[in-house]
Amino acid sequence: MEQQCRYCGTTGSGKYCKDCGQAFTTKRLTVKGMLQEAFHFFTHLDSGFPFTLKKLATAPGKMQLEYVQGYRSRYQKPFSMFFICASFAALVFYWINITLIKYYDAGNSGEAIFFHKYWVILQIVLMPVYSFINYLFFRNATINYAEIVVYQLYKFSFLFLMIALIHLLKFIFPELQTRYIELPATVLYTVITNFNFFTTGSRFMVIIKSFVTIALSFLLASFIQDLLIKKL
Repeated sequence: MEQQCRYCGTTGSGKYCKDCGQAFTTKRLTVKGMLQEAFHFFTHLDSGFPFTLKKLATAPGKMQLEYVQGYRSRYQKPFSMFFICASFAALVFYWINITLIKYYDAGNSGEAIFFHKYWVILQIVLMPVYSFINYLFFRNATINYAEIVVYQLYKFSFLFLMIALIHLLKFIFPELQTRYIELPATVLYTVITNFNFFTTGSRFMVIIKSFVTIALSFLLASFIQDLLIKKL
């Protein structure tokens, strides 16, 4: 059926005007529609998110390698995946600290403010540094810095969610220093991920390099985080 474009006046059939690209039929704006549009703009959450999360859990490293090699249509985009997971983890950390302060007479108000306002920003700022540290130790002829960044974005996305779950243990042990659980869990996941992503070189060297890069990244993040919390 022929329709007239309300934008340029051209007649045609189908869903969109052949001249200007405007849809022939548009839905009326609603609050729900605006909220959905805003959510999509900031997170770009799509059907690839659960599949990407599943692959990061069951095939860490292999998932990133597939993405780097060009198999990308089924995966959540790396930057939006990172932003979604980092934001969710920050909210969990904030909620846990506020709950501990209010009901358990524990927690840290400085930590609560830090996770609420600054944690995501800090992770975004440090991501190029994390990636550069890994690039220095794992650079080779087949992997460039940009690909290391993508690898790191996906790896940290899963680590953020894993660490958020570990933080829930504070409801059982309010004074628990969770970093002593987070560190070995992070080491194990990173070593497995590195095995699957960095396929050249000896396994022994992958383990050594993994320990060194984790230690450097962990110490850097912990130092800056503790410094900022003390000033809040």
